[in-house]
Amino acid sequence: MPYALSRHPACCQCKILRCNADYVAATLNLRGSNKDAAYCNALRSYSHCTRKTARTCRGDLVYHSAVHGIEDLMIQHNCSKEGPTSPPRPRPPAPNHQGFESLDICNYEKSFLYKHGQSPTYQHCAAFGDPHVRTFQDEFHTCRVEGSWPLLDNNYLFVQATSYLVAKSSNATATGKLTIIFKNMKECIDQKVYQAEIDNLPAAFEDGSVNGGERPGGSSLTIQERAPGQHVEIRAAYIGTTIAVRQAGRQLSFSIRAAEEVTRSFTEEQDLQLCVGGCPPSQRISRSECRHTGIATETARLLCKEKLPVEDVYFQSCVFDVVTSGDANFTLAAHGALEDAKMFHPDAEKLHIFQTGAGCCLISLPFLLGIVTSNLLAIQLRF
Repeated sequence: MPYALSRHPACCQCKILRCNADYVAATLNLRGSNKDAAYCNALRSYSHCTRKTARTCRGDLVYHSAVHGIEDLMIQHNCSKEGPTSPPRPRPPAPNHQGFESLDICNYEKSFLYKHGQSPTYQHCAAFGDPHVRTFQDEFHTCRVEGSWPLLDNNYLFVQATSYLVAKSSNATATGKLTIIFKNMKECIDQKVYQAEIDNLPAAFEDGSVNGGERPGGSSLTIQERAPGQHVEIRAAYIGTTIAVRQAGRQLSFSIRAAEEVTRSFTEEQDLQLCVGGCPPSQRISRSECRHTGIATETARLLCKEKLPVEDVYFQSCVFDVVTSGDANFTLAAHGALEDAKMFHPDAEKLHIFQTGAGCCLISLPFLLGIVTSNLLAIQLRF
């Protein structure tokens, strides 16, 4: 040990403390057969360091104590004054004056962890089929919402679904167009617009690009085709968001996993968002009121059961859509929405939602007429 490792009084010139620190680092873990030679190397380096700072440390008691201590230690360990020295200790990198946020502001998860010391919380919303909407609060509605309605409208995202009537004899609608706007974020991305329509599910933004543009954080927004013409995924790492857009049959579906901080970033004027508040009460449909258009309830249940073994709201929605539309492809919409929920929902225990009395009547109209006719005949025979 050096003779002086005590706290040195503030001095802007003398660098004896650095010499002391280098010596301690060089001798801290000496082991093996060469430790004596390595120790002498460290003492010679220590001596060389004190000589370099001799002029600025003149009259400094700590410095003079270290010099005498080195001489004594070299005599004790039989070290020569001339010979090899220890390699210089690597200096830590210069501090980054830009700070963490300027480097990682376009990685929401890392930035949030740095600021708050924990990972962000996420929320999930989906719109599929009739459409059926699962809100960020895990409420589940079936809506008629014909025309254009906002699913999201906040400081970072705008998502609009445009729906059309599935059949003239039904109030049921389905999404035929989706418009997604990733709003301009100065440090990360240019504004990007994604638009999908039935039979046109592009794997690029409206301007033909597949990322967020030329800005330093442009790669924090990407688009990828999962299944040609059927499934596109958009990742927006700068806001901790992933979006899935699917086509199944004659309808489009939308699913999102977004950071809670992002989903809550809206004003009072942006209060109409189906993902936040669900469908307005006047636009909600009871799934128990199925209007048959060619496929009986029992048949629809069998078709849906193949892909959705759990009789939750996804199963009920599937039956409702197949019965009211007469299109068996709607089974794929509910199945796709459930698969997205498995990937996007932050709480696996809340994956399935159960609503009693919300499914289509299990008895088809022809079967019901048969029962009524049989009962009337039985009454007539009795009298």
